[in-house]
Amino acid sequence: MNIEKAFYQKLMEDLFADPCEVKFWDGEVVNYGAGEARFQINFNEPIDKKDILSDFSTAFGEGYMHKKIDIEGSVQKVIESIYNRQDSVFHQKSTYLRLAKIISNNIHKSKENIQFHYDIGNDFYNLWLDETMTYSCAYFKSPDDSLAQAQCNKVDHILRKLNLQPGQSLLDIGCGWGELILSAAKNYQVKALGITLSSEQHTHVFNRIQEEGLQDLVDVKLVDYRELRDRTFDRVVSVGMIEHVGKEYLKEYFTTVKSLLNEGGVSLLHCITGYNEGGTNSWINKYIFPGGYIPAIQELVKLMAVNSFYIIDVESLREHYTRTLEHWSHNFEEALPLIRKMKNETFIRMWRLYLNACAASFHCGNIDIHQFMFTKGTNNNWPMTREFMYCDLENTCH
Repeated sequence: MNIEKAFYQKLMEDLFADPCEVKFWDGEVVNYGAGEARFQINFNEPIDKKDILSDFSTAFGEGYMHKKIDIEGSVQKVIESIYNRQDSVFHQKSTYLRLAKIISNNIHKSKENIQFHYDIGNDFYNLWLDETMTYSCAYFKSPDDSLAQAQCNKVDHILRKLNLQPGQSLLDIGCGWGELILSAAKNYQVKALGITLSSEQHTHVFNRIQEEGLQDLVDVKLVDYRELRDRTFDRVVSVGMIEHVGKEYLKEYFTTVKSLLNEGGVSLLHCITGYNEGGTNSWINKYIFPGGYIPAIQELVKLMAVNSFYIIDVESLREHYTRTLEHWSHNFEEALPLIRKMKNETFIRMWRLYLNACAASFHCGNIDIHQFMFTKGTNNNWPMTREFMYCDLENTCH
């Protein structure tokens, strides 16, 4: 056995929590672990040892993208098996979250990074998101909820939490394809502004506003949140946006929100979180979300306290995101005949790995997702219980 093959043999012995079958590039098949194999890993060619040792995540991701590795079975279960191997050298949470390099997400760079991910075609996202085009964690009231219903639940859940009153003003930082601001206007008669750095999202939201005749209540702007001037709002919401801010600019995010809120105003922050320290996954940062940074819970809470915000509610939706990603992954596979007309095989394998790896990370608890509610100054008129969030109203987000 040559040195390279011996390295791989040892790597496979230590990598997975579940029994598996590995087929090497020379045709040899080896079973690892006791019991029936849960999946099979096929090495079509070896990956450079130095790449594996220096950055396993990127080496594995690129190996799968470029067909050096094939997986027979669930890609999600393979990633979970790596995370669940307690004594593996790759088990540490740094497999998913590495301390991020400081990347300057100034206004120009932020727009560039957002367009890298979101401006790859509304027609592409339309194939595997639900009909509301909501690209964030859904909220499953029942295991039987469809993805569309769960996304409707999520929008409704957020709007109820905000305790909106007719005539109030609402800012949505990173409004996506607009479902939240449109629902807020239609169901609560608030004046809503959505902002985004994605040209394709901006066009989509603008067209929906015109089609639904909501010009008097809803507006959308292609602008960075730091560029808003001389405006304040009763409510500020941000769903899945702060992950794009970057570690260097987290402080600026909260000071900007403070300047945008009226006294006694309320903000809801819905975001992916880490536990021990913030960071990012090197492969995802390179291929999916450049400039991204997942903040640690303690970073966020500290910055809220520094800005004299009063935290009034915190909720984890971790397993809701696991289920959301599983729906997206299923829809993605179902849409492959149409996706292949738009994208090449490397892109398809990249996105398959991204969706499944994220589902695995949430399910294993490597990362979490929280909704934080906080007020600017004291708000003594706020309801004293959470009962108002679950009042018996018809869910009408679409």
